[in-house]
Amino acid sequence: MKAEDIRPSHLSSYDPQYDPLVAPNPGHGAGYAPTYWVGTAGRPPDDDGPVCGDMEADVVIVGSGFTGLSTALFLAREHGIRAVVLEANQTAWGCTSRNGGQGQNASGRLYRSQWIERWGKDVALKLDAEIREGFDTFKKLVSEFPECEPQPGGHLYIAHRDRKMEFLRNETRVMRDVFGYDARVLSIDEVKRNYVDDADCRGAMHEPDGIGVHPLKLAFGYLRKARELGVKVHPASPVIGMETRNGMHYLKTPGGIVKARAVGFATGGYTSNQLHPQLRSKIMPILSNSLVTRPLTEEELDATNFKTTQVITDTRTLRFYYRKLPDNRVQIGSRSSITGADAPNPVHMAKLVEGLHHKFPALKGIQVDYSWWGWVDVSHDMMPRVTQPDPKESIFYAVGYGGNGVSFSAHAGRRMAQRIAGQTLKEFELPIYNSQLEYPNAFNMVRSEAFAPFRRMGQRFLYHWYHFNDEKN
Repeated sequence: MKAEDIRPSHLSSYDPQYDPLVAPNPGHGAGYAPTYWVGTAGRPPDDDGPVCGDMEADVVIVGSGFTGLSTALFLAREHGIRAVVLEANQTAWGCTSRNGGQGQNASGRLYRSQWIERWGKDVALKLDAEIREGFDTFKKLVSEFPECEPQPGGHLYIAHRDRKMEFLRNETRVMRDVFGYDARVLSIDEVKRNYVDDADCRGAMHEPDGIGVHPLKLAFGYLRKARELGVKVHPASPVIGMETRNGMHYLKTPGGIVKARAVGFATGGYTSNQLHPQLRSKIMPILSNSLVTRPLTEEELDATNFKTTQVITDTRTLRFYYRKLPDNRVQIGSRSSITGADAPNPVHMAKLVEGLHHKFPALKGIQVDYSWWGWVDVSHDMMPRVTQPDPKESIFYAVGYGGNGVSFSAHAGRRMAQRIAGQTLKEFELPIYNSQLEYPNAFNMVRSEAFAPFRRMGQRFLYHWYHFNDEKN
């Protein structure tokens, strides 16, 4: 089934050049990107149609991806609050239908050793307990929706150069000795014999926690359950203006104004600078490319020794993430262009195909059945925030997962629901909860919104530097 086959009549065409740093909003009823997940998820569940006329709501959630739907689900299930979800396009249109489906015991871009460097051991241990609880939240939701085709077993972190093995040995020591995980260092032979014959591999770290999922089927499960509990989900209803008067929020959509007591933003990498002042210039959207091959033949499975279905990443800064899907296809993704305007340039997908062939020479020339790209929400300090930026306003946001949102978004939604419901928990003293997203910085010294217009110049330079460092021996 193709994306256009499941597009309701009120939806417009998919825009492959959409760019959150340029466009005022993600669109109005835009169709899905042509992802494998869209092509295999089946027809979307029923929703409540676009906003048609003014309405009131106790709580409005902006964005209907993993975070928005899980927030609405937990608000209804644990607090008896039936939220209204406003979606610019269609359910799970953004990050949730474009990722690699990798659920890991992580959030943000920092390793646990970096948590210790930044905050000290005591805070790092508390943060680890919270992220670990977050992965449990994700696992419980996955178990509720087995149609999402879960592939458990752990996470394989492959060293792509010999010099990266010392880094993995150190991270393994930290994981085991400080945080109590059964992480293990694997030799080249162990990886190639028991997991996969990745030509890049120089050894690996194996983490026990990791689950691959069909992300859109999981999101559709969230949607069905939330609506059963009384949540209203309105697609093709972008927020095109918002003001707050006397403690009430007025969200303008093309179909009418929605008045709400509280608002939660869950817009991920599709957060426009015009959405709300508290989010302006606080997220750096980064493009990621992904592809899915045709199903591998038995001969190709033997040649690649692709025995594992666990989620895999490598140690490049511009890392590859990949896995074997339940139907024996290979999914692989990595970073893409700098701007949305350049995203359709075939050179970016060609680099991803080249990466696939380099890792698995036996797959050179294999047919690619699906290819797409999407925006990742990276915070400027590399860690997420689930917070209430101004205690005087009932406005909240959960964003900034840095590519680890498949799993942590479930817990972020639960925590944002608790904050909206007025709960005060000791966990909210952690840095990802008790501070706002930060502005970009210069030389790790000064943070200011004034640096925002120059971020992509820096990104372009860093991509060249990262590629040079990643590929040298």
